[in-house]
Amino acid sequence: MLSLSINSHAPEPQYIQVYTQIRDQIKNGDLPYGSRLPSIRSLQQHMHISKTTVETAYQMLVTEGYVISRPRSGLYVASPFQLEPPQTQTRQMVDQKDLSSLPFAPGVASALIDFRPSAIHEQTFPFRLWRKMLHHALDHAQHKICSYGDPQGELSFRTVLASYLRHSRGVRCIPEQIVVSSGIQYSIAILIKLLQGVNHIAFEEPGYAPVRDHFLQSGYRVTPIGVDEKGISLDEVARSQAQVVYITPSHQFPTGSIIPYPERERLLQWARTSEAFIIEDDYDGEFRYVGKPIPSLQGLDHAGRVVYLGTFSKAFSPALRMSYMVLPAELARKLPSIQYLYQGPSRIDQWAMQAFMEQGHWYRHIRRIRRTYAKAHHRFIELLHAHLGELVTISGHNAGLHVQLTVKTREPASSLVKRAAENGVQVYDVSELWMTPPASEYPRIYMGFAGMDESKMEEGIKRLSQAWKGISELSR
Repeated sequence: MLSLSINSHAPEPQYIQVYTQIRDQIKNGDLPYGSRLPSIRSLQQHMHISKTTVETAYQMLVTEGYVISRPRSGLYVASPFQLEPPQTQTRQMVDQKDLSSLPFAPGVASALIDFRPSAIHEQTFPFRLWRKMLHHALDHAQHKICSYGDPQGELSFRTVLASYLRHSRGVRCIPEQIVVSSGIQYSIAILIKLLQGVNHIAFEEPGYAPVRDHFLQSGYRVTPIGVDEKGISLDEVARSQAQVVYITPSHQFPTGSIIPYPERERLLQWARTSEAFIIEDDYDGEFRYVGKPIPSLQGLDHAGRVVYLGTFSKAFSPALRMSYMVLPAELARKLPSIQYLYQGPSRIDQWAMQAFMEQGHWYRHIRRIRRTYAKAHHRFIELLHAHLGELVTISGHNAGLHVQLTVKTREPASSLVKRAAENGVQVYDVSELWMTPPASEYPRIYMGFAGMDESKMEEGIKRLSQAWKGISELSR
């Protein structure tokens, strides 16, 4: 039975209080799977709160998959073990691919406006504060500056990082489980060594090609697994018999889908029963535009099966070359055997980031850039609707710093990219991120919006509209 209480003096908004209490009652089993939530009107009248408060809380629960909506019936608590209808087609395993093409190859010379998904806006970087933190690091490190330090990462920094991850992303860890890295490729190289004896990985299709290529080049058997609006297909994962699965659950790259709570529980159960590992790449989990950021999959894991990957590239700067990996205890115990591989980022940068966090600047920075990117995201969607209209369908736009466009034309995606480049715009072909691109009805393009100001964004989309003029099958 649903039991709620609203504290009008609490710092959290009322919709967050409603959402959190219902979510926790679902996770704790106090609200059984299949039980029906009160209607918006009845809960509004019972709790004496606004309709908007209830609607917002319910929308967050639906988006995160804790409840499902049944037309003309209401909202019901979702079961993590409810099986979906079998897939009509199983994708075949692919053992090799041409490694020459990567998704973020430099754009053509004529691309003046680049909608690169990995770019962030230079005005979001706190130059003055970071300079101050570097000075602070040097001032307090005179007795340590002439030694290499801990190859796993500075213990003081890992301690601060563990606290931040626990409060911000729901990651449960201690400093000893964290490896401070100089980029995701470095983390994957370390992880491959820790997974000695494992040679079969299931991978999102489409997915992040640089990581997939790293596994391929390391001799792994890579099985592509289809992705839909609920993220990676759990049935295909189970059938693959893979020992590891790589996923981007909070904002799938590039489709933008989010794995709901029930599917997360099913995936964790698969990992437990199969004694497999899940690699959770949380590359832009800080940025969500509907509700609060979704907590990590690792935070739901009680069996030590999730490897959590995070980075400062999206929220701070890719130039820092600083990321991190949180290992399950089983893998963390193997770290001393491979210390010869460690090549982490500068100790000075680690001390500076530690001070940046300890002094509260990081949390203020995150709040500021969330507002900045939320505004840019809203404007980006507005411009796409205004200038491309019914030509495109936008997906994956509830989170992150990029969106996916399905273009209603019979022209191939390669032609769309070429047309755009000829008009001074760089966009990206989703088929580059597939091992085996499917025969689809319409081509798909993905675009980032964080690396440019509003005027350049508007000019780029206007040019794109001109480049794609007359290609719509709707006008034929």
